[in-house]
Amino acid sequence: MNLSFFIARRYLVKQKGTFSSFIIKLAIVATALSVAVMIVAMAIVTGFNYSVTDKLFSFMGHVHVVPYDASQSNTIAPIPVRYDAALVAGIMQLPHVKAVSPFAQRPVILQAHGQMDGLQLKGVNENYHFLGGITTTGAGIDYRDSNYSKQVLLSQTTADRMNITLGDTVQLDFIEGGVPRIRKVKVSGIYHSGMEEVDKYYGVCDLRLIQRINNWSADSINGYQVDLDDPKYADTVSAFIHYNLTQPPIESYTTVENYNFIFEWLELQGVNGTILLSIMAIVAIINMGAVLVILMVDRAMMIGLLKALGMTFEDTRNIFLCIAGLIGAAGILLGNIIALTLCWLQLHFGLVKLPEETYYMRHVPVKIIWWQIGVIDIVTLLLCILCMWLPALYIRRIQPAKVLQFK
Repeated sequence: MNLSFFIARRYLVKQKGTFSSFIIKLAIVATALSVAVMIVAMAIVTGFNYSVTDKLFSFMGHVHVVPYDASQSNTIAPIPVRYDAALVAGIMQLPHVKAVSPFAQRPVILQAHGQMDGLQLKGVNENYHFLGGITTTGAGIDYRDSNYSKQVLLSQTTADRMNITLGDTVQLDFIEGGVPRIRKVKVSGIYHSGMEEVDKYYGVCDLRLIQRINNWSADSINGYQVDLDDPKYADTVSAFIHYNLTQPPIESYTTVENYNFIFEWLELQGVNGTILLSIMAIVAIINMGAVLVILMVDRAMMIGLLKALGMTFEDTRNIFLCIAGLIGAAGILLGNIIALTLCWLQLHFGLVKLPEETYYMRHVPVKIIWWQIGVIDIVTLLLCILCMWLPALYIRRIQPAKVLQFK
């Protein structure tokens, strides 16, 4: 066994009831708190990113293939395009593509219980499904009607605002040339995403209803929504569609491009998390450095004795580096236990709540990614040990003749 590690371990074990024992315990607790804060902060930042993007992708998909409109950039153009079965088949053959759904959108005035509200009505067919980020109550749209389904899905936000419940009949006013075209539909389901950009402005209906109101043919649509199995491939898939499968005026855009302000906000949260991680790492390093200096001063006689017995500076320094490593390891283990316990409680009980209108969710989200925890633990331990080299230089100043004369 390495002599320096053996002495360091025995030193830590034999310190019960001494001043050094208190300092060591304080260092372990301080390191544990720093590590716990870093892990919880990373879990929350990751949870925010995952929850918000999952909600948005669940409704909007990952890629939109739509006609380019110079006046509206990458928003939905009012001019329809013909449904292209070959294009859909080509997209479906791409890796990571789960579904391709044609859609059409049109603004509508919703009337119910003497109230009115403006919405964007998104017409979809039976291939369209919400992904995991959106909760629904009631049934979906029934597409068995030979003309078009007289059912609609509304958000919980719209339903609460207009006192609408499942099964209610509401009126849709499509304004055309100053004259409304009215349709009565039944609310078959209510969805909830928690995102104002979706819940406040969108309803879902049968694609054929939009086609009928617009006097379009059965193959006229506004574009295609592409759902992927992993959002990280959205840019690659969009670029491939643009350069290999489409012809002007059809263009391909990712949801990140269409809603870049949301993703910029998420990047800002990531920056805040990085700053917090850096501060906590610095606190842990300073704490360990201070503890090591105190222990060296407290054990000056032991250092003098070891020097008198012929132990080299490197071996003496390594004793305290091992002490720092063991204290850091104990603090990291305790910090992991604290952080994972807090994350588990928040994940299962939602103890810390948020204003949903601001943060798109009702509770602070947490998502644990084990490799992130491993990186935090390893980097913290390495930094604690590496940054102890400077305080360890204090050992050179200890002279056996001066410290042992008071023995």
